[in-house]
Amino acid sequence: MEFWKDGLKTLSILAAATLLNYAVMRLTDSPYNVAIIYLLGIMLTARFTKGYFWGIAAAVSSIGCINFFFTYPFMALNFFLQGYPIAFIVMLSVALLTSTMMTNIRKHQDLVIETEKEKTRANLLRAVSHDLRTPLTSIIGSSATLLENRNMLDEEEQNEMLGQIHEDANWLLHMVENLLSVTRIHDDQVKVTKVSEPVEEVVSEAVARLKKRYPQARIDVTVPVEFLMVPMDATLIEQVIINLLENAVKYSGSKKPVGLAVEKNGSAAVFHVRDYGVGLSSTQMETLFDGLSNPQGNSVDKTKGMGIGLSICQTIIHAHGGGLKAVNHSEGVEFIFTLPLEGGTTV
Repeated sequence: MEFWKDGLKTLSILAAATLLNYAVMRLTDSPYNVAIIYLLGIMLTARFTKGYFWGIAAAVSSIGCINFFFTYPFMALNFFLQGYPIAFIVMLSVALLTSTMMTNIRKHQDLVIETEKEKTRANLLRAVSHDLRTPLTSIIGSSATLLENRNMLDEEEQNEMLGQIHEDANWLLHMVENLLSVTRIHDDQVKVTKVSEPVEEVVSEAVARLKKRYPQARIDVTVPVEFLMVPMDATLIEQVIINLLENAVKYSGSKKPVGLAVEKNGSAAVFHVRDYGVGLSSTQMETLFDGLSNPQGNSVDKTKGMGIGLSICQTIIHAHGGGLKAVNHSEGVEFIFTLPLEGGTTV
């Protein structure tokens, strides 16, 4: 299938080059631009097709087109024209050189993508070992204490341990949801299936889900007055918003409401999650998205850190063609992520 797609691209480029040559010759009455326009067509073919075949085919076809359409006798092939072999060799050389260059560039790009995928896998594996081991150990320890020493504990102590088990179990459930979210991203292409969704509904659903976990959380939401549709996988983006809001609620150390704002900026939708707490140190900023919890051992919560959540957020946003960053402001930290609108690109 890919072979025939490349063939159609080649045919379209050669047809466009031929039509352009006809137009140029009518305007200038000069044949000197014909070879240059076909050379451009050969370079474009080599750029937008894979391998060497179609670039070489474009070079051979271009020589034939020049001979047939643009040299005397017109509409007839004459392979004994003066300089014909030199023109053929030049165009063929351009095709080979350009195809080789484009093939090497594509191989390099594939290598970079594969390296990034391996890095993501390593970060996620490291994050799992960090973020899941601590609550599991706590659950095992608390449940063992209750089973072995229940008679020695009063009701308040038992309830405290049960509460800790419940909290750690919820944390594990949240981590599993994050991991399941990442598995929805296509493993080979690192892309997602995007459908245009109303921002207001996605934000509302994310806040509602967060409120089920943290009923006392206060979130100030601001969305554009205009009806804003953004191409996305709604479930994955909701997970990103929930992760960022949860981090703000749990780790900011502030009683002020968390701000969640969305705005349209050019060809992108920009999401802001702002807290009014302790902020992040420069060392934490450096390792914020690597999947480790408590990068420097000085997180507000010594039991669990933001860890895997932010690593997964970054993976999801990058898969959407957007970008995620964190910046400190005068009263805390703000996470900002962008999603391209229909036909737009962003980083």
